[in-house]
Amino acid sequence: MPIIKSAKKAAKQSLVKRDRNYLTRTALHKALRAFNDAAKAGKKAEAEKLLTPTYKLIDTATKKRILEKNTAARRKSLLAHTLAGLKA
Repeated sequence: MPIIKSAKKAAKQSLVKRDRNYLTRTALHKALRAFNDAAKAGKKAEAEKLLTPTYKLIDTATKKRILEKNTAARRKSLLAHTLAGLKA
């Protein structure tokens, strides 16, 4: 247990940040899963609908420093490449 006042405050802040990051991370994971499921099923129209919200979640995670910038760019590129490979 922290003894110093600033350490106590830092411990509280880290708990709040952990909870906030968890929500963002799980929302991103669910969006990626939904997109990939639609892509595997060959549903191009559904995958196109899910692309923009998934991009938005990736950008949000990057802004909150949950994802690195290059990781986010790689994932977005992979999504676009997957969508382009689907037949109508």
